[in-house]
Amino acid sequence: MSASVLHARISQIAKDAKFSAVAVAVHDYETQREIEHEVDRQFHAASTIKAAVLLAIYKLAEDGRIRLDDTLHVRNRFRSAADGEVFRVASSRDGDAEVHRRIGRSMRVRELARAMIVRSSNLATNVLLDFTGIEPIQRVLNDAKIDGVTLRRSVEDEAAFEKGINNEVTANGVARLFRLLCEGKFLRDEFREQALDVLRAQEFNSMIPAGLPESAKVAHKTGEISTVCHDAGIVFLPDRKPYVIAILTEMPASVEMRQAPVAEISRAIFEYLTNE
Repeated sequence: MSASVLHARISQIAKDAKFSAVAVAVHDYETQREIEHEVDRQFHAASTIKAAVLLAIYKLAEDGRIRLDDTLHVRNRFRSAADGEVFRVASSRDGDAEVHRRIGRSMRVRELARAMIVRSSNLATNVLLDFTGIEPIQRVLNDAKIDGVTLRRSVEDEAAFEKGINNEVTANGVARLFRLLCEGKFLRDEFREQALDVLRAQEFNSMIPAGLPESAKVAHKTGEISTVCHDAGIVFLPDRKPYVIAILTEMPASVEMRQAPVAEISRAIFEYLTNE
């Protein structure tokens, strides 16, 4: 499959799925091939922003500014970035009921970070952001030269959402984030491997991994709200170097089938890179 055929296939999958936009960024460490499809278009980050928070948490730990075994009081009371009013994360909108059961008790930073990724806990994310602050996390991303990933607020902050204060990503930005985790130039191996172990444990696997052979191992983070559906991460295959992939999509809220087309795009990229 040629690059032009791949781009046409991605566009056709998006058209058939009634997506209004699709962006793809890929770097293959085996062949050094790059795939760039609308890579600088901005999207609402949804839960892919949690991968950025994870990277920053481990960098802050490496630098000694926090400890992964610090214990944090789990509370469900946060201030909106829009007006400072209190908001809470509804348990019905959280992927991890365990964190909600721990309200009023304590959890370690590493436990919250795992819940944030593995089951995409919104409450765990906000407890961590309340602990670190938004600016220190964004500063880590800036220091890492991750252009295209912007953290402006906690998750589930509806007042901020209504005023257009959103976390945003580009395919290039998210791919850059995962390349840092893959290459080991930003985090020492001890912290990098811990972060990758968390990302490999992700339980929502109906997008990038679903389009791959069973032998593939994927360290990734999904993100989905009513109008966007994303997945990004690192694909590890036997007997070859890995590749980094970011697939970001946008669609009208009326579009119901969105994960399967992302899996189809993932499969097309796999076939292009491996000639299968």
